[in-house]
Amino acid sequence: YISAMVGVNSRLDEVQAAILRVKLTALDAGNARRQAIAAAYDAALAGTAIEAPFRRPGAGHVFHQYVLRCENRAEVQAHFKAQGIGTGIHYPMPVHLQPAYRDRTALGPAGCTETARASEEVLSIPMYPELSDAQVERICAALAGLAG
Repeated sequence: YISAMVGVNSRLDEVQAAILRVKLTALDAGNARRQAIAAAYDAALAGTAIEAPFRRPGAGHVFHQYVLRCENRAEVQAHFKAQGIGTGIHYPMPVHLQPAYRDRTALGPAGCTETARASEEVLSIPMYPELSDAQVERICAALAGLAG
C-alpha cells in the first residue's frame, strides 16, 4: 500500500487478453448483477449512519467496488469480521502523502483534507457478480445490524 517510487501498473499480457476477450461476453450480465447487489446493500443501509457509494446524477454505476464511508471504520470492520465477512481498505494512505508523490503535488493552504478524511473512513465490502443470494442476504443482515 506504499508507493515509494513512481511507476506503472500494467497487468494485461497476451494470456490475460485472451481470457478477457471471453469474459467480455458476460460483462453486461455481471454489471447488472453488481447493480442488483448494490441496490440490496443500499436498502440494508437505510437507518444507519454509514454512507453508501456516491452516484453522480445521470451516470450509471457498475460497482467495481462497494465502498462504505463511516466515521467508526474500525468498529464496522470488526462487526463484519465477527460475522465472517471480509472487508478491504484499498487506499489507507492518500496519494499526496505517498513517498513517491509527496513532493510532486501542489497543494493549497488547506492541503487535501477531504482526501485524508476519506482515507480514514472508507471500507469496501464484498462485491462481485458471483455472490450468491444467500451471501448477499448475510451481508445485508450485517449492514442492517449497524443501525442504531
